[in-house]
Amino acid sequence: MRTTLALLLLIFCMSRPGAQPQAPPSAPPVVVLSQSGTVGPAHADYLARGLAKADGLNAQLVVITMDTPGGLDLSMRAIIRAILASPVPVATFVMPNGARAASAGTFILYASHVAAMAPATNLGAATPVSLGAQPATRQPPVSGEPPASRSAGAPLSGDVLLHKQTNDAAAYLRGLAELRGRNADWADDKAVREAASLSAEEALRLHVIDLIAADLPQLLIQLDGRTLTAQGQSRRLATAGAQLIDLQPDWRTRLLAIITDPGVAYLLLMIGFYGLLFEFFSPGLVAPGVIGGISLLLGLFALQLLPVSYAGLALMALGLGLLIAEHFTPGFGLLGLGGVTAFVTGSVMLIDTDAPAWRIPWPLIAGVALASTGFLVLTLNFALQARRRPVVSGREQMLGATGRILVNPDGSMVLRLQGEVWSVRAGAALAPGQMARVTAIDGLVLQVEPVSPQGDAT
Repeated sequence: MRTTLALLLLIFCMSRPGAQPQAPPSAPPVVVLSQSGTVGPAHADYLARGLAKADGLNAQLVVITMDTPGGLDLSMRAIIRAILASPVPVATFVMPNGARAASAGTFILYASHVAAMAPATNLGAATPVSLGAQPATRQPPVSGEPPASRSAGAPLSGDVLLHKQTNDAAAYLRGLAELRGRNADWADDKAVREAASLSAEEALRLHVIDLIAADLPQLLIQLDGRTLTAQGQSRRLATAGAQLIDLQPDWRTRLLAIITDPGVAYLLLMIGFYGLLFEFFSPGLVAPGVIGGISLLLGLFALQLLPVSYAGLALMALGLGLLIAEHFTPGFGLLGLGGVTAFVTGSVMLIDTDAPAWRIPWPLIAGVALASTGFLVLTLNFALQARRRPVVSGREQMLGATGRILVNPDGSMVLRLQGEVWSVRAGAALAPGQMARVTAIDGLVLQVEPVSPQGDAT
């Protein structure tokens, strides 16, 4: 009897609406971002906005597919800060086959919650100097060692900046490795100080990365069921079969990528300067002023995002100012020569970075400098030609000019000169219709002398 009552009670409870077993909710989506090419301000903006959007979509994971040779330290650190502050776990996946995560890419890979690589990919070469150069024979001084006890192989004064950058990068990468529980010794000693690189298989064996996957679906299958911690909150991933939301770079990112190219930003500044200059010289043309104003603002916006040397920018401004001064001041070319020198020097110093891909190309600097020099020479040539030309207006232009003698109704003689009638005074007799030359000007009276001996009735 009791067994029957228990069965009836169980059936009754299960038949209630609230007791129906609920279907498991659908898994949150996985957002896919991409980092392809050199790391720069446009990519930093795109990835930061992508991580923020993933949080808004309540995504369970963000996957950054990566293939980069490196890039700007400033942009790399902005990306890493966005990853560390993201409430959504981030997995960086070096793909497709043949891709790499060199230099700045290695730092981003270490900062991610999950580091993954596809077969036939590599990472490393994270030494923060131009072209990966690293002195092998000189060692940094031991902390606290007196200067007199340093060995002959100690760094010279020119190497101080190199060692400061290397030590800073090594400490930064080691901190990221310790945060994510990865191989910190390889990050410090090999990746940064020796510019070493690893294949995917070696990176997995040395615990530099977490896993190897052939493609994105296989990566999500391997991550399924893992628990990741982001911003102090643990998340259990359910990525197998999860919806993928692919957020490709939009028009804003593409526009930023164009204008933040150092060569393009440099040209925008030059177009802006000369456009406004032509508008000031010839007011009312409109087009040079509009194009110059827009170009100048875009160029300044690009410089705001790039690592700019303000000393270089000041030298460029000084050079352009001297070129303008040469047009108004008889400096016999000295101001112009100094302006071109300051302009070229400032152009070389403008972008303050060791990354070769982010320097202003030498041919572009030479082309702009030659164009400015040509403009200066052309202007000076016009000025010299203008000095040699005779005066065509004013008092000087009237001296030596000839006109025809006319007679007024009252019998007084006047001179018709350049469409005007002037009172005249002459040392010799004048006849109507006679040609006379101006020899002097006394107020509104012209001193003349006859040119032809007799009058011309016509």
